[in-house]
Amino acid sequence: MPLLYVTDLAYPARGRRYGDEDVLLTSRLREHFPLALCHPLDAQALMPGFDAVIVRNSGPVLHHREAHDSFRAAALATGTRVYNPLTGRGDMAGKQYLLDLTAAGHPVIPTVDDPADLHLLPAADTYAVKPRQGADSIGLAFTATPATPPGEFLIQPRVDFAYEVSFYFVDDAFQYALYAPDPERRWELVPYEPTAEDLAFARRFIDWNTLAHGIQRVDACRAPSGELLLVELEDLNPYLSLELLPAAVQDRFVEALVSSLTSFLAAGT
Repeated sequence: MPLLYVTDLAYPARGRRYGDEDVLLTSRLREHFPLALCHPLDAQALMPGFDAVIVRNSGPVLHHREAHDSFRAAALATGTRVYNPLTGRGDMAGKQYLLDLTAAGHPVIPTVDDPADLHLLPAADTYAVKPRQGADSIGLAFTATPATPPGEFLIQPRVDFAYEVSFYFVDDAFQYALYAPDPERRWELVPYEPTAEDLAFARRFIDWNTLAHGIQRVDACRAPSGELLLVELEDLNPYLSLELLPAAVQDRFVEALVSSLTSFLAAGT
């Protein structure tokens, strides 16, 4: 079954090379599936010629919001199979999940979207303010007195975390973890060996998202108290940092992805 692989090979991501990762991954996927690459702006026009679309390093959606929304609507209307499936509840659906998880008492950086609700957050000298439709820290600002329009920005207490760590899953199966030992150099990642408690933390968000198929990345920070707090649940097009992995881990990840895609295509969902 031919796949349309959506990527922006030239997107200038800081500290990451989208193009290199997708050249590597598609070279491996071609051993199992016929596929073609396209830019996210061309996905809607080209998708009728393929059995499924796999969305990978396509860049932040806010840079092509109208085209993405049109692609998503067309895929849903025609029943086109998209991987990751369009039912994700994380970043794929916007940042509402941070508010929902906060309200439900999950271990997430506490989040509100109205300065009138600051009393619901832990006391802080500084707050992080970011657009609800933001990505890659675009529009992120820090202030002692948030004064943003209700509903347009997310407000969080600034966390003096020890480090950030990411857990990578294919479907509900953990694959590997990477972390940034230096909070000031968050794109410089090295392998991380998670504890059983770390994996239980990450899995609760994979379970919450209820995606039967797909690549997901759970981004977290180690709070001063020692607990992990969710920063982001990336279920649209998470960068995988495959170039940092030993060959055996890369192979295991590709095998898991091939198995997931095969099951996804066979199920027709």
